[in-house]
Amino acid sequence: AGSRPPSPRREANASARQGTKRGLTPAKPVISFVFPLYQMSYLRRNFLMTDLLIVVDMQRDFVSGALGSEQARAIVPAVAARIRQAKAEQTQVAFTLDTHEPDYLNTREGRFLPVPHCIRDTPGWALEPDIAKECAQGMISFAKPTFGSAALCEYVRALAEEKGAADGKGFCVELCGVCTDICVVSNALLLKAALPEADFIVNSALCAGVTPQKHEAALETMRSCQIEVL
Repeated sequence: AGSRPPSPRREANASARQGTKRGLTPAKPVISFVFPLYQMSYLRRNFLMTDLLIVVDMQRDFVSGALGSEQARAIVPAVAARIRQAKAEQTQVAFTLDTHEPDYLNTREGRFLPVPHCIRDTPGWALEPDIAKECAQGMISFAKPTFGSAALCEYVRALAEEKGAADGKGFCVELCGVCTDICVVSNALLLKAALPEADFIVNSALCAGVTPQKHEAALETMRSCQIEVL
């Protein structure tokens, strides 16, 4: 009977031994690490820093006032902690402020949602106190009369260019706040359209929707648009 042909592994081991005898260093296997998408959130949380943290509409009327909710109140400590962390990491922080005028009920939004809220210079327009106390010099805010902010998009594009990432590559923006299914998703999609090569992250634990079901639906919409949801 003929002898069994040597296996590729045996041949490789034999070649390595011969190489060692000739004074050569045996080749070592190359180990490559491929992180699937579901593991990226772990990397984001533990190793990668964002260039900009955007805190969306964490105002009294959305937390404890006219349109407040238990879900919004529950995220306040975590959002405040995230702002403190950003300050410690010297990450730029920006806020959006839903801003309406006294004639709100005569606007299109007022006709669809006839609940006056975030009227300029009223107590409900101000940031929730535990969020406001985390504000620091150098932070910027954007008053917006509707769900998304065009001025915020212009600012983010300018900041990316300032950091040498005019095309967005390597530039990372994180969003949190309320409401997930209205202003968070609106701004996330506007920013994605303005800077499609940038990395956009929404931290679901730091967001609250009008209802838990709408919160989850908005997160799924953002995932579909290639916004990373932690």
